[in-house]
Formats: sequence, structure tokens, C-alpha cells
Amino acid sequence: QVQLVESGGGLVQAGGSLRLSCAASGSIFSINAMGWYRQPPGKQRELVAGITSGGSTNYADSVKGRFTISRDNAKNTVYLQMNSLKPEDTAVYYCKMSISTWSRRDYWGQGTQVTVSS
Repeated sequence: QVQLVESGGGLVQAGGSLRLSCAASGSIFSINAMGWYRQPPGKQRELVAGITSGGSTNYADSVKGRFTISRDNAKNTVYLQMNSLKPEDTAVYYCKMSISTWSRRDYWGQGTQVTVSS
């Protein structure tokens, strides 16, 4: 059984920074791609950033230059460093990992609220 636990959300003023973490635990053989998604109030969930097992990254245009995704394979953890936060970054942030156990499938975190005040 695999579980993803997120931490690091909260309330911050515009221009501030937050760092999100998402740690996977359980009977894990390997973790492939990892990513962060967000769902603003009343909107659909969208990709924020992704990172492959080889370390290649991709970002939504809206966060390029402000957010950085990274991973620690030894800790089965993915991070999202968010700088220069804007009110439009307010959303519930979810991590997702492609994890191999006896089979391979995607797992989601429970979500963490990020609120940016103006």
C-alpha cells in the first residue's frame, strides 16, 4: 500500500515564498515521474511542474522563473519551491507520482492549501 503525504502549504503575502514537500511511503519498487498540480477555486486541476526520473523538468508558463521542482530519490520525496508568489497562485496543490509496486500506476497526495494574499 502506497501513501503520499504533502506538507508546506499555508498563507503568505504576495511576493513571499513557500516550499511544498510530498513524501511517498509503502512497498515501493521505483518511482518514475513526479509532478505538482493545482486546483484554483472553481477551476479545473492543472499541471504546475513535472520532473522525470532522470531529472528533466517542465513548468506551466505561468510559473516559469518563479517555481522550482526537485526530487530526492533516496527519500521518495518531491519538492516545489515557490517564490514571488502571486494571488493567482492561490489553490489546492496536489502531488502526483508514477510508482511501481507489483504494478505501475499514478498516486495522488491529499492536497495542501496555498493562499496568497494581496
